[in-house]
Amino acid sequence: MMGGVIVLGSLNIDLVTEVPRLPRPGETVAGGDLRRHPGGKGANQAVAAARAGARVRMVGACGADDGGELVLGALVEEGVDVAGVRRLPDVPTGTATILVEQGGENMIAIGPGANAHWDDGDAPAALHGVTDGDVLLLQLEVPAAVTLAAARVARRRGATVVLNAAPLHTAVPGLLDDVDVLVVNEHEVRAASGVEDGDPTVLARDLAAGASLDVVVTLGARGAVLCGADGREEHVTAPAVEARDTVGAGDTFAGYLAAALAEGRDHSYAVRRAVTAASLAVTRLGAQTAIPRVEDLPPITHTPEEDHATVTRK
Repeated sequence: MMGGVIVLGSLNIDLVTEVPRLPRPGETVAGGDLRRHPGGKGANQAVAAARAGARVRMVGACGADDGGELVLGALVEEGVDVAGVRRLPDVPTGTATILVEQGGENMIAIGPGANAHWDDGDAPAALHGVTDGDVLLLQLEVPAAVTLAAARVARRRGATVVLNAAPLHTAVPGLLDDVDVLVVNEHEVRAASGVEDGDPTVLARDLAAGASLDVVVTLGARGAVLCGADGREEHVTAPAVEARDTVGAGDTFAGYLAAALAEGRDHSYAVRRAVTAASLAVTRLGAQTAIPRVEDLPPITHTPEEDHATVTRK
């Protein structure tokens, strides 16, 4: 039996406005009508993994408000198990205010709301039943201590731990101690490495060797690079597309990658499928609304050996 994907992370309401260009500090730019969508990196990645065909469980927190109803309803509609989502009566659901300019670039400000409210035992309690073959998918929109505790619990139970270290601005002590696969963009790999500049591939190579894990750096229209703890390196090119909105690309990538690993695919195949899905997502507007279903993707090439590959852990 294939493993499942457990996503521990944020649930937000996305407040999205399209603008002709992103404003400078102190500037007002007129845009289109405000759109309100379910979001949050955790919830988005849970939707992506579900649309990729995985069995998915969401762990997180939202308010007992209409925002919570909206984000939970969207997850349930995708078949995601939401029993691990706590409803907090006196705290609002998190919000993300997003400006999207023509061409797809965006600017995001987050009000964490319920995502910031965790007790020490919440993460371990919510990870009951996690076992060998499962994949725990984490991000950084909930307190770092919660993320680290969840990774430790899942690792001890034999699960594969995937961390999409976003958003990340400075290195966090112990962040990678219980991680099997790190997913970062070009800015985040520099932050994780503790440097202000540098070639993303070189930094990923050094991180993979130093932390003994696989590092995947997403490169936008240039695809992604996979640097393995064993020294292997692979650059996966992205298909040429016309980008409309890049908001959902990173979450699509992470969710599809986790789903492929839960199927028992190797990391190379997982990255290729994630690049393909993310490239399709940027041609659509929104975050969850942009995430493709697995049947929308063209066939992903693989070898017979990859069909039987197992995930390598530290």
